Amino acid sequence: MTENYVATSRISIAAPRDRVWQVLTEPAAIKEFMFGTDVETDWSVGSTIVWRGIWEGKPYADTGVILELEPGRRLVNTHFSPLSGQADVPENRHTLTWTLDGEGNSTELTLAQDNNPSPDAAAHSQGMWDSLVANVKAISERS
Repeated sequence: MTENYVATSRISIAAPRDRVWQVLTEPAAIKEFMFGTDVETDWSVGSTIVWRGIWEGKPYADTGVILELEPGRRLVNTHFSPLSGQADVPENRHTLTWTLDGEGNSTELTLAQDNNPSPDAAAHSQGMWDSLVANVKAISERS
């Protein structure tokens, strides 16, 4: 039986949800917070999403599909990275759930990644996502 440990990162952001949503879906901001990647998608449920970048001098393309989209509130997409060294098969894909809660100039951003095979793998993923959501916060709070 395969375990399913979830890595969850949360951060409070001093910006309205619509600003945080803009950061999460704007290609220039994504490039800044998501490790220099270029994103390709049309932000429609069922559409593919591709993040292209260079890691240690080698080009890569992470891929996924948009499963849910509620602008300003929730984005759910699958995610696979060839950098994992695993085959691109369903059991090696993660689901990323981005949730925005809050009112006024205060947003709570939660990013959860499922399908981690061990507590150590979930902790490793959480460390990466903690860095990413901190970058989303910094971009969102800029004037």
